[in-house]
Amino acid sequence: MKVLANDGISNSGIKALEKGGFEVITTKVAQEQVANFINNNDVSVLLVRSATKVRNDIIDSCPGLKVIGRGGVGMDNIDVEYARSKSLHVINTPASSSESVAELVFAHLFSGVRFLQDSNRNMPLEGDSNFEGLKKAYANGIELRGKTIGIIGFGRIGQAVAKMALGLGMKVIAADKFVRNAEIRVDFYTGQFINVDIVTESLEDLFKHSDFITLHVPAQEGYVIGKAEFAQLKDGVGIVNCARGGVIDEVALMEALDSNKVLFAGLDVFENEPTPEIQILMHPKISLTPHIGAATLEAQDRIGTELAEQIIGILKK
Repeated sequence: MKVLANDGISNSGIKALEKGGFEVITTKVAQEQVANFINNNDVSVLLVRSATKVRNDIIDSCPGLKVIGRGGVGMDNIDVEYARSKSLHVINTPASSSESVAELVFAHLFSGVRFLQDSNRNMPLEGDSNFEGLKKAYANGIELRGKTIGIIGFGRIGQAVAKMALGLGMKVIAADKFVRNAEIRVDFYTGQFINVDIVTESLEDLFKHSDFITLHVPAQEGYVIGKAEFAQLKDGVGIVNCARGGVIDEVALMEALDSNKVLFAGLDVFENEPTPEIQILMHPKISLTPHIGAATLEAQDRIGTELAEQIIGILKK
């Protein structure tokens, strides 16, 4: 049987699938040609990440398709319920990239509290002519330790963020409609660990008490943080979004940054991907990455092997 990994797959995933008797195709097929390619090449499994969309038209056009797999967590680029109604298996890898996304959250947090997103732009331009001026401009950084981080969405990724925050000495609060409480285990290299119980609270309380806010929610209708919500936040809050574009109102965010309501933002995802607004890209208070939350070598290895194990379990029973 053939597997089309249209958005790529790690070498470990390819090897695991080949060992299981599958032929893996890594040719990048244009969105409008995906259905034809599947049918012409007798593909049984379609693997995607965020680039390829698997909508009703592809599902209806490919009667030989048996499995649709998403390398990562969110499956908003797949019509999941419709696919399952047609007896297709739809799988993903929710646990594989949690640590990678959580580390990127803290990359943005450390950048924001020490103005790295701006100093990295200006040091090449003025570092040799205005060193003292830049030193003064970036001298008022703040520490994460002892501050309160509010985590919106307390699933696997939110809990991975909580572990890192606790390790840094931060207070963790969280809001989630579906998770009432969680026991967070923080492991140390010595083999020791501590367990910390966190009870989720309302968004209103989280907005009121958080020094920093990070979002880990799926794509949805409407904003989680819009103009009204920005008004509820503490002055000087930092905000990070490594979840999905469209959960933060970017126009309201820029207004909040310009008024100093928000100290900085870290964005890995955008309302208008893959062409973010130029005002967002040029803003000196925004730390930017191009949707790379899960893009570490370790996460890609885990994603590939986990997808392979699931596919083999489904089709080689």
